[in-house]
Amino acid sequence: MTLFIIIAIVLVFLLMSLRIAQEYQRAIVFRLGRFESIRGPGLFWLIPFIEREQRVDIRTKTVDLEQQETITKDSVTIKVNAVLWFKITNPEDAIIKVADYNKAVYQFSVTALRNIIGQHTLDEVLREREQINGTLQKMVDSTTAPWGIKIEMVEMKDVEIPEAMQRAMAREAEAIREKRARIVKAEAELEASIKLTQGAKEMEGSPIALELRRMQMLSEIGIDNNTTTVILMPSEFSNAAKSFTELVNKRKAEDDADPTKPEF
Repeated sequence: MTLFIIIAIVLVFLLMSLRIAQEYQRAIVFRLGRFESIRGPGLFWLIPFIEREQRVDIRTKTVDLEQQETITKDSVTIKVNAVLWFKITNPEDAIIKVADYNKAVYQFSVTALRNIIGQHTLDEVLREREQINGTLQKMVDSTTAPWGIKIEMVEMKDVEIPEAMQRAMAREAEAIREKRARIVKAEAELEASIKLTQGAKEMEGSPIALELRRMQMLSEIGIDNNTTTVILMPSEFSNAAKSFTELVNKRKAEDDADPTKPEF
């Protein structure tokens, strides 16, 4: 009977020493205060009164970094908040080398976020957000790597700009758009003038083309059913006037070249 009681007590202690770790858990086992091994997932056994365990979750954790008010390189006060994703890659280091890895990662990430914003201007923070995120990730990861923690990703979630700065940026953007519009309009006028010059040269060599253009203009005017009166002058009149002007200029040039010629 005594033997049966002893065996029952031993079995109870054995059953009480059995542990089960989930697939996403690891158990760091200490034997008499010294690190012994990492166990799990699944079923494992601890020596009663001699070994104890401390479990960690190796799944990716999401940490919301609270909004930080900081000053950029060009002395603009902004508010930035970010999101951090990390996971434990070495459970032994995460437990032994840092007292509270969650708090340590959070505090260092917040400090790094403030420091990196202070190294960039406001325009860089707005335009180069992906590059800043990558730099911040490398900075935090290099510090947390000895703790057995891997920083998977850091993303700035929101950048809050002062209202006065928002108005100034809106005016600047409007001025830039107006500048672009004027440049496009000037380029269009330049191209149109080049095309018109080419068309005029073509019509100069072909009077029939000029007449066709006039007829097309009449048809365009008549589409609107307006009351505009158009008086057409035959092209022979314009050609005769042009020839007469050339003749007068030629005679005047000859008279200027021969001062002895009598004037009439």
